[in-house]
Amino acid sequence: MNNRELFLEIMNYGNFDRMPVVHWHGWDETMERWYNEGLPRDVSIHKILGTTPHWTGVSGNVGLFPLFEIEIFEEDAEYKVYRDSSGVICNELKHHSSIPHYLDYTLKTPKDWEDHYKWRLQPDPARIPANLDEHIANAEASGLPITFWTGSMMGWIRDWMGVENLAYFMYDHRDVFAEMVMTIADLVCWTADQVLPKVKVDMGFGWEDICGRSGPFVSPDIFRECVAPGYLKIRNKLEEYGVNLYGIDSDGDVSALVGPWLDAGVNVQFPIEVGVWKADGMAYRKKYGKELRIIGHFDKMTLEKSHDAVLDEIQRLIPLMKDGGYMMMPDHLITPGVSLADYKWYIEQVRNLRF
Repeated sequence: MNNRELFLEIMNYGNFDRMPVVHWHGWDETMERWYNEGLPRDVSIHKILGTTPHWTGVSGNVGLFPLFEIEIFEEDAEYKVYRDSSGVICNELKHHSSIPHYLDYTLKTPKDWEDHYKWRLQPDPARIPANLDEHIANAEASGLPITFWTGSMMGWIRDWMGVENLAYFMYDHRDVFAEMVMTIADLVCWTADQVLPKVKVDMGFGWEDICGRSGPFVSPDIFRECVAPGYLKIRNKLEEYGVNLYGIDSDGDVSALVGPWLDAGVNVQFPIEVGVWKADGMAYRKKYGKELRIIGHFDKMTLEKSHDAVLDEIQRLIPLMKDGGYMMMPDHLITPGVSLADYKWYIEQVRNLRF
């Protein structure tokens, strides 16, 4: 059974006796530490660890097209101030893995949406890779689960205009906000009609990151009114092509949105960070049933602690693994406090799991 077959058995509550042994990524500082600890720079880390990526994908470009022209306003050895390809003016440190400091936004008003963004989110044959057939062949040969990229219904909009601007915009211009969401959803569905007749994918998958340690940046009511219709449209399109899994990547405390997401057709949550809010995937399973699937949810910070702590975290998740509909992996990138030797040890514990 290859990883694709194993993934589908797990996600659809079939027959399986182990977890996929996957490696996601480490922070740049983590990788530098590992290189200094002997990890070869010129060899695939998956070959060294005996792991695979969690999945591969085929899709088209469902983002801004064309992108904004990058403009550099100020630069020295430590930082640069520039307008990025999404129209945001940023101050970025050059030698640190961190989110830039956002100084200003091109998107603030309904007019900005019409003038600078809406026309960049329209169907165009150039959005579909010229070598799509090659991408499909490579994905099918990989033995990995195949995903179709569904973009972002809200996280991109938040990035384009900033959290504070979006907070006001959702209330002052609710109809325009809903139009933004549906414009992206329409583009995703158009792209699906270009790609999915050519390939059987296993899951639609998108990105949001619209939650922090205190919960979501949007009220569940506004989410249901303005954002959920976009998800439902994509969900219906995926089902036209026989795709029953629809996943979303959102960090932070997602507890207030798991139910609304599920009602909108999103039935796979990634990565369910444990965080300081102590998210509990088994509690989610008891509340929402087996329609909710989970990927991730292993507390990444445990890897900086003792081997015993890692074993305890694995044991915490054994009931969820056995229950099905859950694929274990760290709930975010591997942090610089994790040695290469300890990470290899963790991978071996996953490899040896049997149910």
